[in-house]
Amino acid sequence: MRGNEVIGSMYMVTRSSNKTVNCTPALRSKIIKTQKKLDTGTSVAVKVEEEEANVAQPKSSSVLSSTGDCTTPYPQAVVQPKTEADTLLLPSTTRRRRQLKVEYDKDENLGPVKKEHWEPPDWRRQLANIREMRSSRDAPVDKMGAEKCYDAKAPAHVRRFQVLVSLMLSSQTKDQVTAAAMQKLRAHGCTVENIINTDDETLGKLIYPVGFWRTKVKYLKQTAAMLQKEFGGDIPNSVEGLVRLSGVGPKMAHLAMDIAWDQVSGIGVDTHVHRISNRLGWLKKSTKTPEETRKALEEWLPREMWSEINWLLVGFGQQVCLPVSPLCSVCLNQHICPSAHNFSPTKKSKSSSPHFPRTSNTATSPKGKLEAAYESLVKEETMKEETPTTPISQTRKIKKRRGKVYQSIRTNPAVKL
Repeated sequence: MRGNEVIGSMYMVTRSSNKTVNCTPALRSKIIKTQKKLDTGTSVAVKVEEEEANVAQPKSSSVLSSTGDCTTPYPQAVVQPKTEADTLLLPSTTRRRRQLKVEYDKDENLGPVKKEHWEPPDWRRQLANIREMRSSRDAPVDKMGAEKCYDAKAPAHVRRFQVLVSLMLSSQTKDQVTAAAMQKLRAHGCTVENIINTDDETLGKLIYPVGFWRTKVKYLKQTAAMLQKEFGGDIPNSVEGLVRLSGVGPKMAHLAMDIAWDQVSGIGVDTHVHRISNRLGWLKKSTKTPEETRKALEEWLPREMWSEINWLLVGFGQQVCLPVSPLCSVCLNQHICPSAHNFSPTKKSKSSSPHFPRTSNTATSPKGKLEAAYESLVKEETMKEETPTTPISQTRKIKKRRGKVYQSIRTNPAVKL
């Protein structure tokens, strides 16, 4: 009930419409009964609704008088706005803070943020010098690489398969040995059907003595079966499809895409490219695997150079930037290479080996004996690579001797390889 309602009167001001209506006897009796239920002397609390209490500027309206003529108005009570003290007394639900939306002014003069493009210093001069040193194209990779091992007269899908096979055989094997094995395979019939129909023993004799030849026999058989079943006898035309094949890694996949499909999908990084890139300082941080080197090179090296970087650095690593004792004195980059002369021996004598400089008075010492054993082992391995038809028994003896020599060298702190 509101204060504007007068109980017991013939007229009543309603709450909703602020109009005076005539009370009927039935309504009047109902109001009187409700009034009797209330205790005498108890005041009726007037409840102000939230929507009326939150009105900051109440409308100026007139309420009709409850007595006298119905057209006689009197001013309505004005609802006072809430003070700060009243606000503090309200429940916490009525004091929720409005969320502010923060917006920043856009500077039209500023373009998109560009990442800093890193590239090694003097890399263009170093690459130009390597191109000059490789201008004759007389390294083993130029004469016996994967580009030279396939039959140019064979159908296109057979040529692509032979490129893939030569790449699979080249892992941990010198180009001379790979070329000899591919020549025997081509004479036998290097096709998917012939590889599947050839037994393991015959296939092993054909590819021997490539590194890990027994494992590669298994990989060749599995790859040929998969190519015939899923790709119709041809090799996949994507890196994702190539790496699914047994014995094919990212390096082989990128090289196969470049040589077989004439598509540059990435840089083929082998041990030579991995070693030389770290020596020249072409990487932000030194890498430990060829795959890490590939990703680091592709971040800054222009894409138009991806195809040539492999054969350039591989031939350069075979002739000049050798794994052991690189020929820094004849390299055109010796003054701008951060690793120049770091891997070359400081002293050389006429009687010393290229790996272990020593004098004649130390030849009988334990260190000199180990060095002499290692030197003879290197000569035997070189002769084995030059003659691919070395018997298996002799190869096993060489490997056994090599293990004993390496074990003696590791246990002798005075010897440094």
